[in-house]
Amino acid sequence: MSVSPEHLHGQGDKAAAPRRRGSCTARQAAAAVLTASVALYIALVAFGNITDFGTNQQFVRHVLAMDTTFRDEDLMWRAITSRAWQDAAYVAIIVWETASALVLIAGTWLWLRRDPGRARAVSTVGLSMLLLLFGAGFLAIGGEWFAMWQSEKWNGLQSATRILLLSGLALLAVHATGGREGAERSD
Repeated sequence: MSVSPEHLHGQGDKAAAPRRRGSCTARQAAAAVLTASVALYIALVAFGNITDFGTNQQFVRHVLAMDTTFRDEDLMWRAITSRAWQDAAYVAIIVWETASALVLIAGTWLWLRRDPGRARAVSTVGLSMLLLLFGAGFLAIGGEWFAMWQSEKWNGLQSATRILLLSGLALLAVHATGGREGAERSD
């Protein structure tokens, strides 16, 4: 078997036979694994919040009440002390986490079925939901608006950052599977 000069210079790949529809690339496999990992993680988070409702209910109540912050008079007007509103916010978080997990499970299923266009679209929705929840919800609103960063006990910024980074990494991997062809199909 002889090797052509084009292969030695990296140009032979362009002449290779086109991939069959339904075949899986390494990038698609990585996107599937990351989507599945985030789906499992957030499903376990939601499950934990449902089965151990009281633990994170207290977390949300304290963050919204701002009762473990520095109690700066210029910030305390932001506090939400109504238990009903605090619990409504917590239930909304659980519903959002559960919906995100279900969307990501569907995305994982589509990756496994080797339907990269739909898998990319569905995974993007699920991962964007998590970026919104943990970026806008926990980091911006919880961390800054409700000054969660000031609390030694009820500070979830590190956990939120971890989920935000994992979701962002997964989203990058999902979109690394598309190239120009994938971008045209998703428009």
